[in-house]
Amino acid sequence: MIRVLLVDDQPLLRSGFRMLLDLEDDIEVVAEAADGEEGLALVREHRPDVALIDIQMPVVDGIEATRRIAADPALAGVHVVILTNYGLDEYVFNALRAGAAGFLVKDIVPEDFLHGVRVAARGDALLAPSITRKLINRYVAQPVGSHSTRALEELTNREREAVALVARGLSNDQIADHMVISPMTAKTHVNRAMVKLRVRDRAQLVVLAYESGLVAPRNS
Repeated sequence: MIRVLLVDDQPLLRSGFRMLLDLEDDIEVVAEAADGEEGLALVREHRPDVALIDIQMPVVDGIEATRRIAADPALAGVHVVILTNYGLDEYVFNALRAGAAGFLVKDIVPEDFLHGVRVAARGDALLAPSITRKLINRYVAQPVGSHSTRALEELTNREREAVALVARGLSNDQIADHMVISPMTAKTHVNRAMVKLRVRDRAQLVVLAYESGLVAPRNS
């Protein structure tokens, strides 16, 4: 059972999302909140698998809420998915930097919304390759510092190769095919890299890979 927390200051949207989620046998909505501060309290109380958090809210916005969740070791199992009206913008990128697992646009079709929740709960890549390219080309052309480069020195060559493929938007199965290894070995390389680089999920792994220069932005 995937346990979900909804945090959005628009009651109608919250109700709509809840109706969709409640129809699914494998998903349970454990709580709802109307602002980030209330949402943080409920995250700590319920420890959901997925926290769907609006990016712009009163009291505490989605970026700050994400940052606080990511900074709390007790909430390491909570995957934050940002809800936004605007698609890929600077707010979304800042949320990914803060520790979000990915984002969903509020006008998404129901099937894709439910798929996104399930993907986030598994800890798999929520960012599709097309979204990853837009993200990187628009926001990560300029590395932010040398700390990411130093962190990559801890990786083995195979782990570094796996990280680069994650940054290209490949799934574990696709990484396995590319590296001619089993999917379980591919997953192990990715998970070990995440532990060494101290990142919560694959979205942060993508950002770090580009910021460090391990993978260069493409124009397509």
